[in-house]
Amino acid sequence: MAHPVKHFITITKHRHAVIKHCRKAGIFWQGLRHDLSKYSPTEFFPGAHYYIGTRSPNEGEREENGYSLAWIHHKGRNKHHFEYWTDYNIKTKVVEPVKMPMRYVAEMFCDRVAASKIYNKEKYTDQFPLEYFMRAKGRRVIHPETSDLLESLLTELAEKGEDYTFAHIRNLLKEDKNMD
Repeated sequence: MAHPVKHFITITKHRHAVIKHCRKAGIFWQGLRHDLSKYSPTEFFPGAHYYIGTRSPNEGEREENGYSLAWIHHKGRNKHHFEYWTDYNIKTKVVEPVKMPMRYVAEMFCDRVAASKIYNKEKYTDQFPLEYFMRAKGRRVIHPETSDLLESLLTELAEKGEDYTFAHIRNLLKEDKNMD
């Protein structure tokens, strides 16, 4: 059964939480563009159809079809997903992960924290995003440096809280030379 209103409310709450976190991270304008593709027909209609409110609708689409067209569309348009950052290596002749620019790692961090808050509601703790990340660590195809950086930020969040971690992210962004 489709739930377009509930899906719209969930993705909008999530997007607004990411915008708030991106502001704290020093990438407010980037946050304003976060996940706009979720409102496109390719992503919105499957999202409404598979909506249950406690996990990504993409999981339901995968269970039914063996893949998620909405996710394939989404990850190809949103640079804050590590899955976007793969390319064909001319030396190895294999598609391999590419190191993500810091600004998109920062947005990915904001996205993961916001998603943990939206899906876990009042049960959320600052450990949730790290625990979620660690559950799939061995299966993830992500550049090792990107993975290590994200894990360190999520660990920092779990141990030192949001204020400290967002201040650290702002400093990392200031130091970053690749703010394209």
